[in-house]
Amino acid sequence: MGKFLDVDLSKGKLSDYVPKEDTLRLFLGGKGLALAIIMEHARKLAKKGVNLAEMDPLGPDNILVFATGPATGTGFPSSGRYHVMALKSPLTGSVASANSGGEWGPYLKFAGYDGVIVRGAAEESVYVSIMDGKAELRDAGRLWGMNTFDTTGELKKEHGKDVSVACIGPAGENLVRFANIINDEHRAAGKDRRRRSNGK
Repeated sequence: MGKFLDVDLSKGKLSDYVPKEDTLRLFLGGKGLALAIIMEHARKLAKKGVNLAEMDPLGPDNILVFATGPATGTGFPSSGRYHVMALKSPLTGSVASANSGGEWGPYLKFAGYDGVIVRGAAEESVYVSIMDGKAELRDAGRLWGMNTFDTTGELKKEHGKDVSVACIGPAGENLVRFANIINDEHRAAGKDRRRRSNGK
């Protein structure tokens, strides 16, 4: 689609972010593009004198990027996946990286965007609606406290059953550091906290 939706929650402003041609060639796929955007954001913060090591991962200086790849939504094997990255993970303190499958990635592309960049912090609870190339911030106060199944159900009642929803539940609202983003009711993008040993 050639563009990302850039959401500045602090200003309540939505705009288009168009990656440069050389960025698209150098950073292939959703993960590559998300990382390129995160690197650009990190450089800007460093120029402002922000100490990235001491930055609050749950604060407004962090950035969250949802990104699809060139094959997303094409019918190619595994083309339903999308990637989510943040400059700083609340759990590890390093770059956060997760991915998920289902309908959300392709539906984002069908709605006109390759990805979504989320910056800043909103004063009130909001959600981003993207329908047929039109994006807007909407009040999410009534959704606060709901689990992800109920949030998805409520948004489908409002926008129609042929939409895909990515959301958080009470864990994310209460800033649990390993909370996941859930899409299509049962698919999760997040950090696996299980410790593995001996190859298990």
